[in-house]
Amino acid sequence: MSADRGGPPRLLLATRNPGKLRELRSILAGVPVELIGLDAGAGEPPEVEETGATFLENALIKARAYGAWSGMAAIADDSGLEVDALGGAPGVRSARYAGEDATDQANLDLLLRELEGVPPERRNARFRCAAVLADPATGGTDPRRREWSAEAAWEGRLLDRPRGSGGFGYDPVFVPEGWELTSAEVDEATKDAASHRGRAFRALRPAIQAWASGRSGSAPD
Repeated sequence: MSADRGGPPRLLLATRNPGKLRELRSILAGVPVELIGLDAGAGEPPEVEETGATFLENALIKARAYGAWSGMAAIADDSGLEVDALGGAPGVRSARYAGEDATDQANLDLLLRELEGVPPERRNARFRCAAVLADPATGGTDPRRREWSAEAAWEGRLLDRPRGSGGFGYDPVFVPEGWELTSAEVDEATKDAASHRGRAFRALRPAIQAWASGRSGSAPD
């Protein structure tokens, strides 16, 4: 996989999830990069074990691993749902809550089973996201000069049954604070403007912009 193809620089998004790729392309619209997913390159990408105890640790693990594999700058995020009534679960295991190869539907079904009987006033939850840009080709030996990160959260509550066909993951049962609709019942632009992932990547956007223009050297304030 090569970053040198002419035109805007290519930036690898460490995911095979088409929903996430579509969402990030929307969030980063206007930044002069070509955002591609793991399936766009030649060869089979490695499986990266997310062993971190936090979202930020997992995002760093993925960005570093896929950057090293591809030779490209990579962006990765680790996002998940924290449910107060479940002691913060599924947390960093949100994407594999029902098992290592679980589908979004399987994860959602398990969450709803775990919350059976929990009253609405105890269904507080939040999405969290940590986003990382890692460039293996710059910064010398100091990783702090080639890695940038941002984090954000999105507070809300959970329904007892899904609503809406948009989004992905746990969106159909998540009603953001101050909303009446779930995050699966609104258009992508509305969701991106408010979501944990949108906030985290907008905070990271100046670093991505600076990297794309060849001027990045330190994390933005």
